Amino acid sequence: MTSGVNAKSYDGVVLCAPITIPYRRYSTNSAHWWIGRALHELVKRAKIKPKDIDGFAVSSFTVGPDTAIGLTQHFGLSPRWLEHIPFGGASGVIAIRRAARAVQTGDAEIVACVGADTNHVDSFRKTLSTFSRFAQDAVYPYGSGGANSSFALITKNYMNMYGAKREDFGKLCVAQRDNALSIPYAMMKKKLTLDEYMAARPIADPIHLFDCVMPCAGAEALIVCREDTAKSLGLPFVRILSTIERHNAFTNDPVQMRGGWAMDIDTLWSAAGMKPADIDFVETYDDYPVIVMMQIEDLGFCKKGEGPDFVRSHNFANDGTFPHNTSGGQLSVGQAGAGGGYIGLTEAMRQLIGEPIGTKIADAKTGLVSGFGMINYDRGLSSCAAILARA
Repeated sequence: MTSGVNAKSYDGVVLCAPITIPYRRYSTNSAHWWIGRALHELVKRAKIKPKDIDGFAVSSFTVGPDTAIGLTQHFGLSPRWLEHIPFGGASGVIAIRRAARAVQTGDAEIVACVGADTNHVDSFRKTLSTFSRFAQDAVYPYGSGGANSSFALITKNYMNMYGAKREDFGKLCVAQRDNALSIPYAMMKKKLTLDEYMAARPIADPIHLFDCVMPCAGAEALIVCREDTAKSLGLPFVRILSTIERHNAFTNDPVQMRGGWAMDIDTLWSAAGMKPADIDFVETYDDYPVIVMMQIEDLGFCKKGEGPDFVRSHNFANDGTFPHNTSGGQLSVGQAGAGGGYIGLTEAMRQLIGEPIGTKIADAKTGLVSGFGMINYDRGLSSCAAILARA
């Protein structure tokens, strides 16, 4: 099932100034501090003043009770366009999608998009206990540790339906660890072997230790603006070829086996004037490897149910046949809360402007970034993707 919406192009709008505030396992600083650091680095990188930021989009789980509006006073901003985007791993693509339209219509000229969270010793538990009304009423009171049990259900269902094995998920995790070894702030700093992956302690069958992201503190940020603005500031930039966004897709599936990407891939590829074989690297949202496999299928790189065979027949390292999560993704760098929804975007931007923090993808001209977020018991509610191109 796909849609064929005739999407308006993003001509004239670009992404620039990718910023990462290096991650920490735990932090005594607030989410506000991390967002402030990101904004400071954006201003410094773009050589602008805070008053020049007239659009602001923010995603954070730990900034409460504030939302984007409260942060404007906190940071001395006076934007004429504002978005609070609480969609977890889908936040980054949705932020650039909405900010780009704001720039196109003249509602803003320079939009700062930020995803950031802190991680106190006890903050992850508190986040889980108040994540959603569903979590408060029907999951957390019964002893669920959060997303692990939900993704165990989704993973087991996928394995039963399509014949995926733990070794297949392990191949993805091992490749991402190799990609992360050149990232100085990665939480996981040691090489991972498939034997170590297979022998890791169980968390919630069939989920084991290295299937799970490590919560941490950090921030990711970027600027959305007009191409002529980026040129006037001397900033290298990336073009947006197409985007898609879908929420609460395939509600009749008893357990999630696909996401909203599958409803909109025709729009994604046709608007970009491309096909999957044209993409040089892919950045998927990777809170658990089963979701990576679903995205590979639902984004058109193989048919539904062929994800396991696709994984077995490809090399996912940065110099492999299918460069994937080229910085190591969340599974090896860490999950800085809602910042996890931006990690693929900032990494893709760096690869396309030729300034990666880690290993460079040779002659990268196009990249696909996809997002996934807001898990309830048996499914995630938000999915999105963007195709980006080198200027």
